[in-house]
Amino acid sequence: MDEKIVQVRGGWHAAAVNLEDRLLKLFQRPKYTPQDPQQLARALSLPADEAKSIREVLRRMERQGRVARIRHDRYTLPTDADLIPGRIMMQRSGAGRLQPDDARQSSVEVPAEATGTAFHLDRVLVRRDPVKTGARGPAVQARGKVIRVLERARTDVAGTLQRSKQFFYVVPDDPRIPHDIYVPSPTEKEPADIGDKVVVEILEWPSRHTNPEGRIREVLGKPDQQGVDMESILRQYGLPAAFPAAVERAGGQFGNRVRSEDMKGRRDCRGQATITIDPDDAKDFDDAISLERSEGNHWRLRVHIADVSHYVKPGDLLDEEARRRGNSTYLVDRVIPMLPEALSNELCSLKPEVERLTKCVDFLLTDAGRVVKAEFYPSVIRSRRRFTSHAALGVLTGTGGDAIDRMVRDAGRLAQRIRAARMKAGSLNMDFPEHKLRLDERGRFSHVEVMENDESHQLIEEFMLLANEAVAGRLRQQNRAAVYRIHEDPDPERLEELRQEMRAMGVPAGNLAKKGELQKLIARLKEHPASDALMISVLRSLKRARYAAEPLGHFGLGKRDYTHFTSPIRRYSDLLVHRALFESRRPAREELVEVADRLSFTERNSADAEQDSKTVKIMAHLEGQLKSEQRETYEGVITNVLNFGFMLEVAALGIGGMVRVSSLEDDFYVYEESRNRLRGRRRRRTFEIGNPVTVQVTSVDRFKKQVNFRLAERGRKR
Repeated sequence: MDEKIVQVRGGWHAAAVNLEDRLLKLFQRPKYTPQDPQQLARALSLPADEAKSIREVLRRMERQGRVARIRHDRYTLPTDADLIPGRIMMQRSGAGRLQPDDARQSSVEVPAEATGTAFHLDRVLVRRDPVKTGARGPAVQARGKVIRVLERARTDVAGTLQRSKQFFYVVPDDPRIPHDIYVPSPTEKEPADIGDKVVVEILEWPSRHTNPEGRIREVLGKPDQQGVDMESILRQYGLPAAFPAAVERAGGQFGNRVRSEDMKGRRDCRGQATITIDPDDAKDFDDAISLERSEGNHWRLRVHIADVSHYVKPGDLLDEEARRRGNSTYLVDRVIPMLPEALSNELCSLKPEVERLTKCVDFLLTDAGRVVKAEFYPSVIRSRRRFTSHAALGVLTGTGGDAIDRMVRDAGRLAQRIRAARMKAGSLNMDFPEHKLRLDERGRFSHVEVMENDESHQLIEEFMLLANEAVAGRLRQQNRAAVYRIHEDPDPERLEELRQEMRAMGVPAGNLAKKGELQKLIARLKEHPASDALMISVLRSLKRARYAAEPLGHFGLGKRDYTHFTSPIRRYSDLLVHRALFESRRPAREELVEVADRLSFTERNSADAEQDSKTVKIMAHLEGQLKSEQRETYEGVITNVLNFGFMLEVAALGIGGMVRVSSLEDDFYVYEESRNRLRGRRRRRTFEIGNPVTVQVTSVDRFKKQVNFRLAERGRKR
């Protein structure tokens, strides 16, 4: 690595980078044995000033998972000690799953008793247990034990203050944190009452067999006080409520118009019939398209993406803030944007009838949607019309209209051909309806709106997937360092567990290790009464898509080359890909590995926060029903049956819950394991997966984020 290179983030200087390289080369020697910092300094013949900094360099390399510290403060490569660095994904059961830093390694299951003091999304070091192998390879999914927490994902935890006879403690809002946190008694400086929402800083947690200890950093207020629920979400997930003033100023420095000098060196596409299609409530528009007939009876498709990279440069204030945030976060009542509004909603947003700078992927396509060639260039556009998804669907299903309407219908037909070819090539059809929670003017739960994945959504989706794939292919072809979107193949053991689970629920499932059988299963589930809930089981059996510094393919989409290019306003990964494709700077692989891990973390963190923001609103709504004793009646579908009750999904709320056997008073119910159902001894009424039921809420547990229901009516015998 060039010693003159300075990594903007992390403050590495040339001497430190050089020392890291020398240490790694030493560790890789065939006869190397683990040594402590003093021994390493002597082995490298370091001068006094570098010898002093070696501990700091080693600690940083350890946090990054590039080296491992073992007994007696000695260092070696993780693989030499059978240790795997990565992020741990915790579950409510207390168990976890390690996602290794090395994207080529399979995930490792970590039993609850082996998670140590790890929290959700911490970077940890795991020692893998020996796996017995047979003639056909490993018999079980790899398992391991957390040896050390390398870096906390967060040190602040939101929760509720409680008190026992002897001490105060905080019950975390996150049910994946299994321990209460001991805190000192509140002070006059930070007064707090029992039941208040607070933010506690974790100070010490030496063993999973003891409770963590911390201190109250902030008192948010009563749980039912307006705004406290969302403030808790912001603190819990470390989401910034506002931009620093300097970043806001940096975002506004470009004004609100594209200047003539900004258009130099760009292809002028302002004369084309360019349009945007976005959800009805969208505020920032990343992408636009145009379509026309071309030579040889081909189609000329131009996919224009907002050119954020023109305004946000590597290492500037805007870049640093965007990199820290990683992506925009969409809570139920607000958006936490990645970029200041002056850019995200104005200068970079592809609004109609104004000039905007874009990066274009220019396709020549056959009638069947096959790519003949693709060209990439900077451009300037002037969008002719903004379609909402609802308006676009009306055009797609209608007739007549002007030239732009006819273009939309042509685009819709072409997109459907591309989609059919993608499914035939092995893509999984995971397009299920989205449930959007709507609030009233007071910020309270109003209703759940079901958003179908109709042809208007599919039109844009197919063209964006095409652009992402084309860009990834070009980056690979030119061997450019970049961040890729990857989705690894699922573990065979998990697919077999899914097959057994589906068969127990009466859903036919073949050998799911064959992708065709997995596609058939998903098609069956789309027609199942409990399709939404059963699809959760499918998703849990697949690995989670993430970012990596190398192109490892995308299992779900069935694509060899894939990256994120089409949403640079809301995803930092896309901004990096724009730079990789159009700029000459070549970041070091270590930098890309670090940023890919960071972006995978911020994406998961945002997804958790978004779901939590919905859950707290729904639970507050149900708690209000319990207090007023005016309980609404809901239609639900049974999604699983257990010996102590059945799980159900309530579409009108967008959540699941449980009806316990103890609440079924019309009969004595017996669990029939072979048929996975509950059956009454006298009346023979049965409860099976897919059965509709009418229910009312009976209890809400905010701490565990669980809801219990009871049957609202007897219904007919089954």
